[in-house]
Amino acid sequence: MGGANGDAAEKQEEEGRRKFAVLLCAEDSEYMQKSYGGYFKVFVRLLGEEGETWHVYRAAHGELPTADEADAYDGFVITGSCNDAEGDDPWIQGLVVFLKALDVKKKKVLGVCFGHQILSRALGGKTGRAKKGWDIGVTCIHPSRTIIDMQSPLDIPSHLPVIEFHRDEVWQLPPQAEVLAWSDKTGIEMFRYEDHILGIQGHPEYNKDILLHLVDRLLQRNLIQTCHAEKAKRSIDTHELDREAWKRLCKGFLKGNLSW
Repeated sequence: MGGANGDAAEKQEEEGRRKFAVLLCAEDSEYMQKSYGGYFKVFVRLLGEEGETWHVYRAAHGELPTADEADAYDGFVITGSCNDAEGDDPWIQGLVVFLKALDVKKKKVLGVCFGHQILSRALGGKTGRAKKGWDIGVTCIHPSRTIIDMQSPLDIPSHLPVIEFHRDEVWQLPPQAEVLAWSDKTGIEMFRYEDHILGIQGHPEYNKDILLHLVDRLLQRNLIQTCHAEKAKRSIDTHELDREAWKRLCKGFLKGNLSW
């Protein structure tokens, strides 16, 4: 079906679907584009389901939904970034303002790594350089009793490995926020704010191949030391990822299938 009638039918079909937006805060490397179609598609593969519509906004280029566009979405995902969440770049300041507006609207927002940190900043928390330095590799985090009990239908394990790739962290939670997980190196691995905002410091969307790619890329650019790379590669053999548990957790939050 083509022409005006076809466009109208397509628009009507899309309006009947649940809509989600990924706020992309990083640049896709050539490898990520060729191997995975970019970070946007990595997140859609983790979180998307048949019958949904997913859009991407390149937040790092200042591209964000308008207020009217934001109203049409059921949830938002904020990705990682090479930038610092406490930075004053114009696009970061604009993102903070936008996230405050989403909070007022009580929109579901899932923040990952940089997304986790920028959510904390927008809600009144504090972020900065991690006191224990870079955390790169597969790390075992410890979900709180709150999340284990509340999400018992999801069968979330008490020790949950996740890929970490960060040198910043949330120093102080926003008022009324709750820590949902921690690790030996990072005190705030996950937090929730009311029932509509969830921050995750690790990368549930990554697999081991993506981790190795990023390690090699940063090592070649002298952005990390050899010891960081070696430790990250050893962690792959030490811990087995439970990506299905992360998928259940993230989708359960974002889709509102369970109470939080």
